[in-house]
Amino acid sequence: MIVNYTDSGWKIITQRSHGLLAAQICAHWRKDKQPSRWVDTLIATAEHDDVYNEFENEELLNQAGGPVNFKQTDFNLDLAQRLIAMAETKSAYIALLISRHVQFVHGKDPKAKSFIHNLEKREKSWLKTSGSTLADVAGSYELLEFCDAFSLLICQDLVQPEQRKIEISQGPDGTAYEMYAFGDGVIVAPWPFEVDSLTVTWESRSLLQLTFGGLEEFRAAILAAEVSAHQLKLFKTK
Repeated sequence: MIVNYTDSGWKIITQRSHGLLAAQICAHWRKDKQPSRWVDTLIATAEHDDVYNEFENEELLNQAGGPVNFKQTDFNLDLAQRLIAMAETKSAYIALLISRHVQFVHGKDPKAKSFIHNLEKREKSWLKTSGSTLADVAGSYELLEFCDAFSLLICQDLVQPEQRKIEISQGPDGTAYEMYAFGDGVIVAPWPFEVDSLTVTWESRSLLQLTFGGLEEFRAAILAAEVSAHQLKLFKTK
């Protein structure tokens, strides 16, 4: 989960809401730049964090009893296995993209070394089944990673004031994209989308209580928490 501290407590965005926001960004990508396996890429972008369910998972609180931000989480073998299994039952191409995401996020974690080595071996079979190439997968994953990075910046409230630019990520074309505040939204430059402007949405849950005595208390609080809907307009440079 994405945990933001505010004057009134915690603002929490679930991993699945973040994934849906990433998919909204992906869905508007320029048609002439979309990967050949477009639907698979879009679905993988939406579901790349689906295995992380804040209402079920165990690693939700830190030692002080506060909610654990996604940056504080380590590799979890059970969750990684479930994520790959879910992807593989959709398509070999989606399994390839989720595999690449696991490698991107956990590639430097010693606990993930054996699992990632096994994924690398399985990729040969997935490539054959999907009839795709390493270049196909690389292009699709670069788009997924861009949308993931953009969504995380938005969910962490990292849009800078006074039109200060912040780098989003490199896109599948190798271009470095930036954003900065503009009116009630943000300018994205260079502009990578099919339409000249779009509005993306996501949800958060607000908790006034800062620490919790255990998982059940936290789960009860987040289930009962007020849910707020947010939106952000993305604009092309004038």
